[in-house]
Amino acid sequence: MASELHFSPVLSDALVILGSAGIVIPVFARFRITPIIGFILVGMLVGPFGLGRLVFEYPWLQYITITDPQGLEPFAEFGIILLLFTIGLELSFNRLWQLRRMVFGLGALELTISAALIAFALMTMGQYWTGAMGLGLALALSSTALVLPISGTKSPVGKAALSMLLFEDIAIVPIIFLLGAMAPYAASGGVGGLWYTIWTGGLTVIALMIGGRFFLPRLFAQAARTKSPELFLAASLLVVIVSALATAAVGLSPIVGALIAGLLIAETEYHTEVEGITAPFKGLALGIFLITVGMGVDLSVIAANAWPIALAVSGVLLVKALVTGGLLRMMGARRGTAVETGITMSSPSETTLIVLSAAATAQLIQPQTAQFWQIVTAIGLTITPILALLGRKVARHVDAAPALSLDGDSDPSEGRAIIIGYGRVGRLIADMMQKHGQRFLAIDSDPELVEIARLRKHPLMFADARGPALDRIDLSKASAIILTMDEPVLAARLLRKLRSSYPDMPIIARARDTEHAAELYRAGATEAVPETLESSLQLSESVLVNIGVAMGPVIASIHEKRDEFREKIMREGELSRKPKLKTSLADRASGNKGEPETA
Repeated sequence: MASELHFSPVLSDALVILGSAGIVIPVFARFRITPIIGFILVGMLVGPFGLGRLVFEYPWLQYITITDPQGLEPFAEFGIILLLFTIGLELSFNRLWQLRRMVFGLGALELTISAALIAFALMTMGQYWTGAMGLGLALALSSTALVLPISGTKSPVGKAALSMLLFEDIAIVPIIFLLGAMAPYAASGGVGGLWYTIWTGGLTVIALMIGGRFFLPRLFAQAARTKSPELFLAASLLVVIVSALATAAVGLSPIVGALIAGLLIAETEYHTEVEGITAPFKGLALGIFLITVGMGVDLSVIAANAWPIALAVSGVLLVKALVTGGLLRMMGARRGTAVETGITMSSPSETTLIVLSAAATAQLIQPQTAQFWQIVTAIGLTITPILALLGRKVARHVDAAPALSLDGDSDPSEGRAIIIGYGRVGRLIADMMQKHGQRFLAIDSDPELVEIARLRKHPLMFADARGPALDRIDLSKASAIILTMDEPVLAARLLRKLRSSYPDMPIIARARDTEHAAELYRAGATEAVPETLESSLQLSESVLVNIGVAMGPVIASIHEKRDEFREKIMREGELSRKPKLKTSLADRASGNKGEPETA
């Protein structure tokens, strides 16, 4: 007799989470919005303060809501552990050593000053000094789980954020012990416990580093010889779990062990494979964590305490943004980097919830106070992606490019080719223009590219092609305009605008494919170069030649295929002649100058 399938709460919650991931990630990616916001909104919708409160009235809702929020917490913690592990994979001990000044200098100052200012503000409002200090330390922390996936670890903003977040992760243990030592009932053993954890933790970290350098290459070599992805994944997860358990066993945070495991694997030749094979698990576990954050947001409580909560959130964001940005400026960071990092790092952390719980357990703050600041923390985590976008936009305005000497010209565009977009393609074009002695001016609105242009000695004007900045530049005296941005809609819109203003100007545009090229020709492009077309043809050519097909038939078929694309672009682009397409490597090698470019 077939047994009846038992639809348990655990299975129901798992299906809700997997279904949410399957919906949120592609939908938000379609609109180029970080899925972080989507997961938090899902948590608010399916959590106990959303549809979950209606389960008793409508029992069928239990199949699309989270019925056991506490049961998700271990999975959320594992997501953060995997996140720190993958961060370690992107680093190395050499790179971490290079960041030591930022970690223990900038990180310590940012945490200490932010905590002191928040604590002082709370004391002036009547909070006792021990509780104010506990709240200050909790709210001064920033979210590793949200900030680093947004900022990365290689940009100036990412490096600054990584340094401060690493120090905060290290400081969690001393903070927890400090709160315990300040408890009304605490004995003198609190400080002794802290020192015990420090020296045992130090020995554990040293043991992990020594053992990992000897053991990990052999472990992954054996896993690689089996050619089994499952075994490779099992070995990776085993390393993470053992390292996290080892540091947790001596009182350190498990994320410290996960970070060390990532750093050790990053020193081996297997780090790329490990990073790729664990990425899906990290994304899913991080999504679970974000759902738990959203489940903690009670809109009814927020509505009942709207003004106090709004003031508390604004105050924390303002203090942390000013402190972080000010310290970065004092340490020599550019204005844009300081502003963007300060705004991105201004929200509280997922670890804030742990510290708030520790402060409440130590009776430094009342349960109602802890609940209030937990709501503030949840709101801060929810708006972190929005803060990152805001920081990026504000940085573009405050970090204008320095005045560039353009050979003494009063009109910066006169006699110059104007390259709109200084990304990968724009920089290559600028290099070629410079090599052949041609005058040009690049235009971009990314402050990070200003320093690159200065190092390459490329003239760059800080302006946003989306806004009215180009209207203030007279491009009528330019020799040509080159559009290199990788945004098809923006490129077509900008091209129509430029063609209507400068009907005789040569405008060369970068296209994604033949369809985009045809659209750009209809918009008025003089030439539209589909970058994927020639790379695909050259790749096909290389494959055929290297597997033994004769060069002559290959060249003929490449000519034929290219002519098909030219015909398609001419027809869809409403042209009177076939457009030019560059010749292939085989053409040049054989001395063929290419096809005639007339229809």
